[in-house]
Amino acid sequence: MAIIGGTGFHLREARRQLGDLREETISTRWGSARVTLGRLAGRGIVFLDRHGPPDAAEERRVPPHRINYHANIAALKALGVTGVLASTAVGSLRPEWAPGTLILPDQLLDRTSTRRQTFFDEEAVHVDFSEPYCRQLRDHLLRRAESLDIALADGGTYICTEGPRFETPAEIRVYRSWGADVVGMTAVPEVVLAREAQLSYAGVSVVTNPAAGMGDGQLTEAEVLEAMEQAMPRVARLFMAAAETYRDDPRAPARRATEEFGSPDVT
Repeated sequence: MAIIGGTGFHLREARRQLGDLREETISTRWGSARVTLGRLAGRGIVFLDRHGPPDAAEERRVPPHRINYHANIAALKALGVTGVLASTAVGSLRPEWAPGTLILPDQLLDRTSTRRQTFFDEEAVHVDFSEPYCRQLRDHLLRRAESLDIALADGGTYICTEGPRFETPAEIRVYRSWGADVVGMTAVPEVVLAREAQLSYAGVSVVTNPAAGMGDGQLTEAEVLEAMEQAMPRVARLFMAAAETYRDDPRAPARRATEEFGSPDVT
């Protein structure tokens, strides 16, 4: 299993359960990705910070529209990963989902405009995307959340915007009319590429703020980081429990997504 973290993600809450931690750079034809490898309950586990580690000199992280999603997913595939748990920071379009709420999305809307979205540029490979997030992995997370008494909203539509700016209140009104529940900047193309690479993928979205026009005042990155910091212990507990008991199911739709085309060589 791999865990992909975004804004506010860190290993601090999980380190006491892990062994043999080491960092590696994985080279793929799409570029390289830095990962942290470890052992959990005797099995391998991979951690990947989608924004990359902070730059030592400038303390900058890769913005969402410039992340090398292809290299990240290809690296996980090369390492033998079959299941991916991903955390994302989102704004809420539903008043009842206050900051700190954990959401398990089941549907996706795409409003990105500049991001390359496929591994298959040279052949027509049309992957079914009726269920963007793996049902089996979502069910697994729900069972673990219940056992840990962690509140996890089951279902919701994530709309992915280009970023890096926040959305306007007018845009949010349109997105609400489309049925969007949360808004973020990193699900696409990550979840698409995971499906093409035959990786089961589920995401937990952490509400960090009301979306533009849904609350009072302006949106700031500081409030996003603060909300993620407070939510991380719960997300870490949930992800570690899910990873510890994860078993690959080769029959899962994601694991058979490109079966008719043969095993994809994405690395």
